[in-house]
Amino acid sequence: MTGFADARRIEALIEGIDRFNATPGRGTTRLTYSPEYRAARDFVAGQMVEAGLEVREDAVGNVFGRLEGRRPDLAPILVGSHLDSVPNGGRFDGPAGVVAGIETAFLFRDLGLQPDRPVEVVALIEEEGTRFGGGLFGSRLLTGQVDPAGLDDLRDDAGVSAAQAMTDYGLDPARAGQAALAPGSVHAFLELHIEQGPVLETEGQDIAIVDRIVGLAQLRVTVRGQAGHAGTTPMDQRRDALTGAVGILSLLPDLARQVGRQSVLTVGKMEVLPGGANVIPDLVTFTVDLRAPAEEDVLRLIEMVAGRRGARAGQRPDRPGGTTALRRAHAAVGSDPRGPVRAGRGAWRVASGHGQRRGP
Repeated sequence: MTGFADARRIEALIEGIDRFNATPGRGTTRLTYSPEYRAARDFVAGQMVEAGLEVREDAVGNVFGRLEGRRPDLAPILVGSHLDSVPNGGRFDGPAGVVAGIETAFLFRDLGLQPDRPVEVVALIEEEGTRFGGGLFGSRLLTGQVDPAGLDDLRDDAGVSAAQAMTDYGLDPARAGQAALAPGSVHAFLELHIEQGPVLETEGQDIAIVDRIVGLAQLRVTVRGQAGHAGTTPMDQRRDALTGAVGILSLLPDLARQVGRQSVLTVGKMEVLPGGANVIPDLVTFTVDLRAPAEEDVLRLIEMVAGRRGARAGQRPDRPGGTTALRRAHAAVGSDPRGPVRAGRGAWRVASGHGQRRGP
């Protein structure tokens, strides 16, 4: 017994979670409420029990493991992260924070120690937003920032609603509001996470402490044109939605550069319909992810993207066939000191959207 974390146990936990993966050999894909997610949840819950934690699952599938403190009346410290992944992502993205919490519990057990304040290890659902969009879904539910009535409107790429997926998973979507924690019921949330960027490696650093959260907005843009046959429609009579979308896309990176001040913009997903090799596209949708340390910069970027709605689709200047519909925009704005974290985190969602009780 050394009092240090057990590297072999940590590795076994990471590898154990990564066994439950829809794309083995091609990165990690584990969507919320999927069979892979259920298996990973069961594995994590079992490890929590082995570490001596009292395990519960809330109304939406967030899993908690509680280590009772000497003063159980005190609000607990949450330690953890998420189990869902982006498509073909890395195995440490999310599980590293969950495993850090479980290993901490194992150390308390091995050393025969009990914290003064309760500690709860948490594994959150749908923080990436890969399946239903929006991101930080589990932590937003914890802080009462999701209307359960809207779960039928959140749908994955196969058209399955969040409400239906919850039902198939064994949960009752009508009870989703019960996941919200009461104000003051959390003392702090600690989340260990990989950087997901090159800065620390470039600077030769192993670890850093986040002291700023960037604002975040995610938009869905629709460009409409007119379908036609690829061989029989003259070039000067086309209203090609994809051509119009490409024209918009070519302008978007410069918007972030114009705003500056560490603003970034990413287009990471696109759908082209009807999707035939010999059919002129009549509908294109794509996502736009906007991030900046200052609220006014996020809002300015939203306005600038919306300003692209006048872009034309195709080559006929007298027939502007491309219009954009900003279907969804959610901006979560953080603070202004140095050293921003640019990826959304459950810990900052809980901190920014949930009152914390102060005290020992």
